[in-house]
Amino acid sequence: HVPLVPNEKLIIYEIHIGDFAEKFTNVTAKIDYFVQLGITAVEIMPVKEFPGQIGWGYTPRYHFAIQSTYGTSADLKEMIDAFHKNGIRVIMDGVYNHCDISAPYTAIDHDYWFHHAPKDPVWCWGPEWNYEKYDEKYKIWPARKYIGESIKYFINEFHIDGIRFDAATQIANDEFLKILVQEIKQQARERGFGTEFYCVGEYLPDGPEHVISNGGPMDGIWHDSFYLKLRESIANESPKLNELKDVIDARRQGYKNITDVVNYQSNHDHNRLLVDLGKEHQIFDEEAFRRVRMALTIQATSFGLMMIWMGAEIGEYKEKTPGVAKIDWSLIEDREDNSNAINKEQLQFYKDVIQLQKLNSAFTSPNIEFIFENENDFILAWHRWNPPIYDTHNQGDHVIIICNWSPITYEKYEILNIPRNGKWYEWLNNDKEYIIEHNKLIIEDFKDHSTRIFVYQNSSFFPISNTTLSTDRRHFIHIHSKIISIIGILLIPIVLICLTIMYYFYKRHLKTKYHQETERNIILDNEQTSSIDRYTSIEINENDSTVKYQFMQ
Repeated sequence: HVPLVPNEKLIIYEIHIGDFAEKFTNVTAKIDYFVQLGITAVEIMPVKEFPGQIGWGYTPRYHFAIQSTYGTSADLKEMIDAFHKNGIRVIMDGVYNHCDISAPYTAIDHDYWFHHAPKDPVWCWGPEWNYEKYDEKYKIWPARKYIGESIKYFINEFHIDGIRFDAATQIANDEFLKILVQEIKQQARERGFGTEFYCVGEYLPDGPEHVISNGGPMDGIWHDSFYLKLRESIANESPKLNELKDVIDARRQGYKNITDVVNYQSNHDHNRLLVDLGKEHQIFDEEAFRRVRMALTIQATSFGLMMIWMGAEIGEYKEKTPGVAKIDWSLIEDREDNSNAINKEQLQFYKDVIQLQKLNSAFTSPNIEFIFENENDFILAWHRWNPPIYDTHNQGDHVIIICNWSPITYEKYEILNIPRNGKWYEWLNNDKEYIIEHNKLIIEDFKDHSTRIFVYQNSSFFPISNTTLSTDRRHFIHIHSKIISIIGILLIPIVLICLTIMYYFYKRHLKTKYHQETERNIILDNEQTSSIDRYTSIEINENDSTVKYQFMQ
């Protein structure tokens, strides 16, 4: 197995099995697509058995059975194993607020397992589990025990690496969720591999009180306020920068760790941004794709983790529906007329941005600071870095992100307060080099609704051409000093063994052969001289014994 990443390095890709590739086995066959995209985790929409053949799975009927239209339990296990072998974690979407009305326990003893009536009729999708119900006779919490055993089953049998708690707001029982999350994380630690586990909740509206760092039950939450402000800013011409700053740096909202929030520009509950730009704002073609790329860049460089909804990376234009909406993979297939060039470019852009976030340690750090703002021009810039900014040795990783939300393309634009003078490279622009002096940067051809990314050159992050990843772009490779040190330590004993073996054979060689570059004279004890050529053997009498010498010139 390729090592699985810790929670702070999660780059999540949300998929619906049916619409992505119909079956578990087909998803397994496309494993190279996920690897080349660069994501480090997939979040699979519900796969427990639900009524009918087509659906999203948010009304589960059986909590221990796999949706038969997707394949068998063995197929699901093989798919998860394939992800793990390629260093990709698997987060399962879990529905623990409610179930389908045809679920067996609703008929066996409804009020033993479920609330008698919906807690909120407006937000009700089926019988709601009653986590307050305690059975005095058997000393158990029926609903808690059943759901807990279901989750543990998927941890032990299928080796999932995380859970997304659907409708966590409606569960409305933090005491139960805290206990449950701690128990299942302990279960994951005890299984012997992949000890990292990530529990993320869907809270609408989101709030810092729901995460563990602030006393809540979850490792993180879906950052819906980020989605709302980002979409508004991408579609409109005059965004409110202060409101954007609040969601770009979620610490301003009260969050503390980058794992506290999962940022997204779309998910299964919302249309892809490209769709809304066209249908709601009549923004199409190159301008629409440019705005989507701007949204992705903001999403990838903000405080928090990043999640991508399947298909956004190739310009999929289907609207959301609980019915069939299969990904159109022909959007990135080779065409004679090259009519899908913009879709291929979109995919490459996603790969490049993911690569930056994946390799640059600035994005696994909570460090973020807004360094430049012009409300009239709708320009905003921020700095991500690792280690702390007071580092005086020019080490660590530093990235600057500059956004132009205005409808104007600037031929030249001056950005002040660049945190470090010296050499910077522009990401996604052929690694164009900038020498920063007096903490000032001048950007040329700054297009409307676009972003520019600048990476500071240091000893551990530098640009190289990489034709394997991209034929028309340049990439950065992150050299970890720890890895180099480990390799060095491992090589030392190997080198010593090799030297010992070489010395041993060298000594043996000296005992039998004498190398001579020119003809040599041997002066014998009786003062007789013998001329010896290459490969000549002689016998000499010494003290009544004969000694044979062999020479090689």
